[in-house]
Amino acid sequence: MPDDLYQRYQAAHRAYQTHAASCDDCTRDTPRCRDGQRLFDSFARLQDAYLTRQQQR
Repeated sequence: MPDDLYQRYQAAHRAYQTHAASCDDCTRDTPRCRDGQRLFDSFARLQDAYLTRQQQR
């Protein structure tokens, strides 16, 4: 069974990448608008939680 936290962090990454591809203010790695920042922050938070849990195993 796939890890739910991993799936959520990957989905957040895809959501940001999709946004960045259509946003003139955002780049692949740098959010420069309010929506892009919100999506990127969500991705970063979930990624940090996933990596922290991996290190604790």
